[in-house]
Amino acid sequence: MVVAIPPEEFAASDGVADWRVLPSGEVGIYFRTGTFAAGLDLLNVIGRLAEEANHHPDVDLRYAGMTVRLLTHEVMALTERDVAMARKISAAAADAGVTADPTALHHQPG
Repeated sequence: MVVAIPPEEFAASDGVADWRVLPSGEVGIYFRTGTFAAGLDLLNVIGRLAEEANHHPDVDLRYAGMTVRLLTHEVMALTERDVAMARKISAAAADAGVTADPTALHHQPG
């Protein structure tokens, strides 16, 4: 059984400091990739991680950046699955030398 967690619990979790709780209830992050090719490389890594975890984010890839959003659709809320995937995505971006820009997304306090 998948159990929802409050946005505050997500935000307080280790390894997700650059993620923001969005008004939609999802969490999101914006990566400044610099080039479309760098974004595509990161997207491919995220795709592999998502397939391994069977937990798929929504991704919007643009020329110099990428927005990634997570929500557990099974319960239409945040869960520990989102925390775990956010950590993996952040680690993959750091490994690729891609930086997050927390100021690029609007968030609600949480």
